Amino acid sequence: MPLTLTITEGVLTADKVRQVIAHLTDSFLEHHGLSGNTVMTPNITAHVNIIPKGFTFSGGKAVEGVWIETKTPSFALADHDIQASYFSKATQFIHALTDGKLPKEKIWTNATHAVDGTWNIDGVTLTNAGIVEAISKG
Repeated sequence: MPLTLTITEGVLTADKVRQVIAHLTDSFLEHHGLSGNTVMTPNITAHVNIIPKGFTFSGGKAVEGVWIETKTPSFALADHDIQASYFSKATQFIHALTDGKLPKEKIWTNATHAVDGTWNIDGVTLTNAGIVEAISKG
């Protein structure tokens, strides 16, 4: 389940970026009852895009901000309460890491669900049912 964190340069230090990725990963697992799952944990992947100041925008104007994006199978982040809790906690965590300097309004989130059967876990392409089966072994 890839997580993408996009940040305007200077908003977070490298150490704080690593903290955010760890938080997003742990929180995703926790919200889905999968903390410690040996199959799912290493398959929560992430990458970070750090964009130079002046090249991130809101309303067509340059802005400093943070964007969190997830790509998951359709059964993950499917419940609105889980969505709201996951992204709210992520927003609060990032806001706190900036000592409140980055307003919560400058932290944007979204999630997309992938087409069933397009996941590759441990080198094997799986359907949603296959993912659930694999997770149940971990």
